[in-house]
Amino acid sequence: MLAKEIMNADVVFVGPDDTVEDVIKLLLDKKISGVPVVNNEKKVIGIVSEGDLIVRSQKLHVPSYIQILGGIIYLDDPEDFREELKKSVAVKVEDVMTKEPVTVDEDTPMEEIATIMSDARINRLPVLKDGKLVGIVSRADIIRSLARKE
Repeated sequence: MLAKEIMNADVVFVGPDDTVEDVIKLLLDKKISGVPVVNNEKKVIGIVSEGDLIVRSQKLHVPSYIQILGGIIYLDDPEDFREELKKSVAVKVEDVMTKEPVTVDEDTPMEEIATIMSDARINRLPVLKDGKLVGIVSRADIIRSLARKE
């Protein structure tokens, strides 16, 4: 089976300028755990999941550093801290979304989708046709298609 045969074509999505609060309400209302973020051309530019929203609520981990000869040497990655800080104060979707999400083409086989999801530890994959969002495949969609095979 291919992505286009198991995907949900009625995709709920948001834009980069939508608010985090609107996304939270949308996830709760639709009983879903994440949504693609698309630009005006319906190209996927990110994804917002419950995990991204939880990061926004967690306590910040300030990077450790030492000073040697007047210079600062970070023991943790300051870029990670910068991203954490940005997410913790986010108001807009573009500030909290995961950029450059994993996507699949509509002709991607289900077995490959399952492998990608497992390897990347993700719950959903936006499905693209000619670079534009046409659907989404979740783990539940794969389980349903496996049940139909039997």
